[in-house]
Amino acid sequence: MRRCAFLVGLLFVCWAPAASATPTITVQASPASGQAPLDVTLTATGDAVSFHWELGDGTTADGPSVQHRYEKGRYTATVTGTGADGTTARASVTVTAFELRLTGPRAATYGRRTTFKGRLRPATPGALVSLYAGEAPVRTVKTDRKGRFRFRVRPRSPAIFSARFESAVSNSVSTALRPGLDVALPRSTMIGHRLRLRAGLRPRGAGTLRLHIWRSGRKLRSRSFGGRAVVLLSTARAADYMIRIEVKPSGAFLARRTTAHASVYLPYLSLGSHGPSVRILERRLAELRYTLRGVDTYYAHDTYDAVVAFQKVHGMPRTGRANPAFWRRLRGAHVPRPRYRGGHHLEVDKSRQVLFEVDGGRVVRVVHVSTGATGNTPLGRWHVYSKVVGWSWVLWYPMYFLRGFAIHGYPSVPPYPASHGCVRTPMWIAPTLFASNSYGETVYVY
Repeated sequence: MRRCAFLVGLLFVCWAPAASATPTITVQASPASGQAPLDVTLTATGDAVSFHWELGDGTTADGPSVQHRYEKGRYTATVTGTGADGTTARASVTVTAFELRLTGPRAATYGRRTTFKGRLRPATPGALVSLYAGEAPVRTVKTDRKGRFRFRVRPRSPAIFSARFESAVSNSVSTALRPGLDVALPRSTMIGHRLRLRAGLRPRGAGTLRLHIWRSGRKLRSRSFGGRAVVLLSTARAADYMIRIEVKPSGAFLARRTTAHASVYLPYLSLGSHGPSVRILERRLAELRYTLRGVDTYYAHDTYDAVVAFQKVHGMPRTGRANPAFWRRLRGAHVPRPRYRGGHHLEVDKSRQVLFEVDGGRVVRVVHVSTGATGNTPLGRWHVYSKVVGWSWVLWYPMYFLRGFAIHGYPSVPPYPASHGCVRTPMWIAPTLFASNSYGETVYVY
């Protein structure tokens, strides 16, 4: 029995099949990344007898070494190796084909900040992308999570720009260069005061200057200069100046031109004044959104109302007259800012006695008003619930926003609170306000 068991055991040992061994495979891509379209050689090594590739873009191939062209994107190529006994093993490698795009201006200005933007695809957050001018590196930035990047540079010479990331190179952007042109000219000055124009090129050798000057619509003699120009303009009488400055470039710079304006005005104006100084005054008030019938040469009641509104907004004496202090404040003023930004609405500022019509977060009309003499014009947020065309008792084109309180035209609108509680506006502006504000319009009183 022992011998039999030995023989049986011996037979078992002799005839048992050999244990299976899984193939060993390694894989590499050359190159593993680069600019799309990217030609890649995929190589698998190991003890498998056959190789089948799934290339990651929907295509397949067979063999230990294959070549494939990848378009823009990130792909995983997987090879399956089969051993002589039919067992299999898999290995993968990642291939990235980058597309790098760059946009920028066709022309820039010498020394002025210019923006170039671009995108790296597929997105690689934090990738270091460099901007080149020709073959010279300019600046390096990181991409955001979507692969976007932005360069802000100050060009000093014309150049062909490109962006680079590893071996990927973007399209070229050819940017020409205009010379820098600095112009200094006061917006306005009083009769008898100095009015001087200064103009200069950067760099100085970028070209020459030619000045064409008009005074109150009449063309004066043109003048030529090198890289710098200084011109004294006559202030003997009220006038509007327009100066066109042309640059005749040298070398690789582009031509350019710009226009400057200045006004010479009478320092003192009041109701009844007329002439070009009034037009200069009204034009500036209209730029700042103070309401007028129009811009002309006559200082009428609408001009008076606009001047008073300006004086109220800026905390000046409410005289309705222009003097040197008024002109100085007018020259540096900005359009007033509303308290409330949203949509279209009206704001009544009781402390300054003005009304703002606001649209899209910006003041589009400033109106001189007079509120309740006893301070009884109600504070708060209201809505126009009734409108009357023409007269409603003694109210002209009223817009009611609470009980008997209304915004309306009235013959007397002094520069201080004087009404019974309503918001008085000049008679001439009431129909315009009426037409531009509908039922339900929001009215803020503060």
